[in-house]
Amino acid sequence: MIKRALWLVLGLVLLLVAAVAVNTLRQGSRQLDVPPAPPIAIDEKGVADKLSGAIRFKTVSSYDDAQLNADEFRKLHAYLEQRFPKVHATLKRETVGGLSLLYTWQGTDPNAAPIMLMAHQDVVPIAPGTEATWKADPFAGELKDGFVWGRGAWDDKGNLIAQLEAMEMLVASGFKPRQTIYLAAGADEEVGGMRGAVEIAKLLQSRGVKLDFIIDEGLLITEGIMPGMAKPAALIGIAEKGYLSVVMKVPATPGHSSMPPPKGSSAIGMMSAALRRLDDEQLPAGIRGVAREMFETVAPEMTGFGRVALSNLWLFGPLVQSQLEKSASTNAMIRTTTALTIVNAGNKDNVIPGVAEATVNFRLLPGDTREGVMQHVKSKAANDRFELIALPFSSEPSPISPTQSTSYELINRTVRSLFPDTVVAPGLMVGATDSRHFTAISDHIYRFSPVRAKPEDLPRFHGTNERISTGNLAELVRFYNQLLRDAAAAPATTSSPSP
Repeated sequence: MIKRALWLVLGLVLLLVAAVAVNTLRQGSRQLDVPPAPPIAIDEKGVADKLSGAIRFKTVSSYDDAQLNADEFRKLHAYLEQRFPKVHATLKRETVGGLSLLYTWQGTDPNAAPIMLMAHQDVVPIAPGTEATWKADPFAGELKDGFVWGRGAWDDKGNLIAQLEAMEMLVASGFKPRQTIYLAAGADEEVGGMRGAVEIAKLLQSRGVKLDFIIDEGLLITEGIMPGMAKPAALIGIAEKGYLSVVMKVPATPGHSSMPPPKGSSAIGMMSAALRRLDDEQLPAGIRGVAREMFETVAPEMTGFGRVALSNLWLFGPLVQSQLEKSASTNAMIRTTTALTIVNAGNKDNVIPGVAEATVNFRLLPGDTREGVMQHVKSKAANDRFELIALPFSSEPSPISPTQSTSYELINRTVRSLFPDTVVAPGLMVGATDSRHFTAISDHIYRFSPVRAKPEDLPRFHGTNERISTGNLAELVRFYNQLLRDAAAAPATTSSPSP
């Protein structure tokens, strides 16, 4: 009887192994087979010089002060007009919301649905005390060692200059777009986009514009970041997470530190317990939605056990999820994240404070809501004395743009034609971009630029020693140039009638 049971177990194990092997092998590549794009000559030194000059304008934006550095933004506007004369002679340029720019390149086919490229002019400030650790002055736009250095080189003046250079080249070549092309360049993306992107979207909506697709900054071409992936990965963001910061306040009886209240009843004690629960009992993770589609797309391109595990998430899902949760970057792809960011209480070492306050930031996974997160915070506070305040500048997760669409395929094919050894897959943007404000006028919003990044480059984003190689900058120009050519050559998408 025992022998028969052992044979039965062995048979089941062999069946399971066979099922896993067959399922792994039947997951064929989803990468498009695309012929190489025709070569385009790029003035690498010239475009690097243009970006270098743009970096010198200290276009740091402010949430509270719309006029902060306004003169620097206006100087940048004049500089762009000077360096891209053909664009400014051909396209219509409007200033929206004070400092943001909207360019319109009228298409030859009035019935073709227009498209939009997006970038932003503003940059984040330099973290106080880090100036000395920069290898180049962050606002000098220095060219050295094959890189353009400075704040905005990557985020996001590099994209803006590359887009304008691509258009300058197209105008010079006599190219005329079939569909109208918009270029939106916000001046306050880093502080929410309420004066720029929001107003541009409202303006276009008032004109009855419905965009075929939008491409904004976002995910990159990464190398050596995805375990088990030998090839570079170009992830096209098809959605972005929502944003919510919650202020928690709890009052208590103040007093002298020589006579502390019972354990857990002080303001700091109650706040500490609530924050500990929020940190320990976070919203659940799951390999679903965008993350699942991404893993299913990259699985056939992986090697070793990674390919087996991602091809058989029905079996290895819990193991894969536990591994993803161990890394900050991959954990952010599979759950609504909880970040304890600000804590304030007390002002003297011998006085028990009468109030404690903390701020917790959440980045919401598509499928979760701000209301649901507020209920989660309330349940973890577990005390009616807590006051919960949702800060402004919050947003729900964006809708998920389809990958089974002509616009996603267009971007996919352009990437594959220029970067043939790159694995293209959909991905989730964990940060916020201006494009989230355009959901009313487009169902196809994608967040991608072909900036190359290795693990050691990621801290440069909003960090120290931001830079982009001159060769990669030329690749950005080539990408936008080819994308606009491909869009003009693609089958026409009819524009919806104006309301």
